[in-house]
Amino acid sequence: MFNIIILGLTSLLTDISTEMVYPLLPVFLTTKLGATPLIVGTIEGIAESLASLLKVFSGYFSDKMERRKPFAIMGYSFSTIGKVLLYLATSWPFVLAGRVADRLGKGVRTAPRDALIAESAPPDARGRAFGLHRAMDTLGAAIGVVLAYYFLTRHPGNYYSVFLYSLIPAVLGVAALFLVKEKVTQVKNASKKLSLNWNALDKRLKSFLILMFIFTLGNSSNQFLLLKAQNVGFDAKTVLLLYLLYNVIYDIFSYPAGLISDRIGRKKMLVAGYLVYGLVYFGFGLARTPAAIWVLFGVYGLYIAFTEGVEKAFVTDIAPENLRGTLIGLHATLVGIGLLPASILAGALWNMFGAAAPFYFGGFMGILAAIGIWILI
Repeated sequence: MFNIIILGLTSLLTDISTEMVYPLLPVFLTTKLGATPLIVGTIEGIAESLASLLKVFSGYFSDKMERRKPFAIMGYSFSTIGKVLLYLATSWPFVLAGRVADRLGKGVRTAPRDALIAESAPPDARGRAFGLHRAMDTLGAAIGVVLAYYFLTRHPGNYYSVFLYSLIPAVLGVAALFLVKEKVTQVKNASKKLSLNWNALDKRLKSFLILMFIFTLGNSSNQFLLLKAQNVGFDAKTVLLLYLLYNVIYDIFSYPAGLISDRIGRKKMLVAGYLVYGLVYFGFGLARTPAAIWVLFGVYGLYIAFTEGVEKAFVTDIAPENLRGTLIGLHATLVGIGLLPASILAGALWNMFGAAAPFYFGGFMGILAAIGIWILI
């Protein structure tokens, strides 16, 4: 439990930093740097997809070396460098570089950190362990949004001051990670060979990974939700409050969702989560009033709470122990790779057919994912 708390604290501090800047980026890019929705989508797609390529490799090497902590420290450090690049941004390529650095950090740390969480909890409590971690992570996100709102209110339009202040929790998060206790095996184990035989994997796991990749093609960056709010009439400060609502709902329900999945099974929670996603995205496509946007952002937090930690628990339940980090990384990689075409497609649909088009497409893919999980897993 000690490791789970410390890893949660690290994620809390890092998410304070990240969410101080993330919800501001679409407004910063479009109003300050002159970027279009297509550029916003391309930046997010490139950053997420490039980073995701690392997740399976970092998971693999953490399995091979039987070490998780060094990868986690390296990954969180990269994310701190990304905030420095955002502070230096004078054009959208700087933002791209900052987002790539930040997401590369996530790519390096995610699988080893999640494997460490799984190894620090008994099998019948993994849902709760991941749920607790997600709850602490999301609490940090909510705090980050509140701080961004405070600084932007005190210094209207001065995004760079927010970017600068975001460095403080980022550095503290890396420092906290050094407290994690990891069992270190003999060096000779680092030379062992690992083999990922797709045909030998559990059929449920293979079906799940394929379904998640297909679903991700309709699951574009959250930046488009923030752009939709701006399109309906929200300014930068109110967009932050919307994002705060989303994170508060996400935080409140993450731990209960993990606990419930331990009791009723992962499948039912995942189906419910993707049904919520599909309906919410259809709602975003239809939304024309600020009131509707407020409701949709709140319900969208339920989708994340129902799925994110539960997905990771599902993978760790079924993955062979010696390939746990590799398969956690493979899941994250498949999801991340799909974000590049998904975000570019969403931006193109927005430009060609209007703001509703990418949300109708995403809603359809969410319903399809729920049906696929129910039938195939």
